[in-house]
Amino acid sequence: MIGPALGLPAEPAPPLPDVRRIAVLRANGLGDYVVAEPALAALRHAYPDAEITLLGAGHHAALLAGRRSPVDRVVTVPLMTGVRVGPDPDASEEEVEAWCAEQRAHGYDLAVQMHGGGRNSNGLLLRLGARVTVGTATPDAPRPDRWVPYWPYQHDTIRWLEVAAAAGGTPRRVEPRVEVRDEDLAASHAVVPPGDTPLLVVHPGATDARRCYPEERLGVVAQDLADRGARVVVAGGPTEAERVERVVAGMRTAPETAVGTLDLPALIGLLSRATLMLGNDSGPRHLAGAVGTPTVAVFTYANLADVAPLTRVWHRVLVSWHGGCRVCGRRVLDGWCGHEESATHDVDVADVREAALDLWEQAMLRP
Repeated sequence: MIGPALGLPAEPAPPLPDVRRIAVLRANGLGDYVVAEPALAALRHAYPDAEITLLGAGHHAALLAGRRSPVDRVVTVPLMTGVRVGPDPDASEEEVEAWCAEQRAHGYDLAVQMHGGGRNSNGLLLRLGARVTVGTATPDAPRPDRWVPYWPYQHDTIRWLEVAAAAGGTPRRVEPRVEVRDEDLAASHAVVPPGDTPLLVVHPGATDARRCYPEERLGVVAQDLADRGARVVVAGGPTEAERVERVVAGMRTAPETAVGTLDLPALIGLLSRATLMLGNDSGPRHLAGAVGTPTVAVFTYANLADVAPLTRVWHRVLVSWHGGCRVCGRRVLDGWCGHEESATHDVDVADVREAALDLWEQAMLRP
């Protein structure tokens, strides 16, 4: 818990004085940014005149460029074990130190870690030279000046709101928000022309293949909604063509498809136009919720606790309580088996259909 024994107040701390520059370390996926957005908004409210830098990745810069958000600028973190992973080799220690020196020269007054338990990330945070550091810490992690215990099976939005509170930010909301611009809508119209028919967007992909619900079953549910008047668009990135094809194969009525043709603004615009988004635990699902679109998604038990939507009025969550590989049965929390197969296949398609039909009818009554 947060309390005097840890040197932290039980209630949100008062904002720190004379804070002009804030660094927030959050260098993972798009969905990870979205679930932390309420905490970033709490920091922005507490420090309205401070510059907030997100120490993140290139896709964060693409998401936030020209878009109103709690973040003023994005600086890409070097590839480092336990901090930021990628297809290329990790940066050398000399490259990491040069990057840290640039950040120290920027003169952060407050540095906040919203990037995990701190075994690796807190070491990087402490190298930034900030006047005050705040973040989570496992028992074996280096500790910032103000720290919140990192405990498993806590929702990330709440976790990072606790960190923001320790930094002086009063939580104001739990629902994430991403602004939709006219440019996003225009970009989506160029790929999926506008129309008057209510739109169902199906996105079958996810970064981790184990989080992908069997695509032919998504097609079956999409067909049920098409039978009720939905205009179906199946969307995917350049590497997801086969998943999109399997969704299409599960339908009697040929849907529209958008494979590798939606950049990030176009994806946001398309998701904002949808009456409903159907898919998995993925970045696009998080974005859909953040732009106000109802979602139906299938989660493994491992991700239910930390990143599933917190509310159920406009979001339905189906859960694989076994969460084991369709080939070998190895459960998600037991480690990577290498098969790149669904670990949500035990969720009955009838349950997904029921949730989708229920939320579709509800969404059709929205003003």
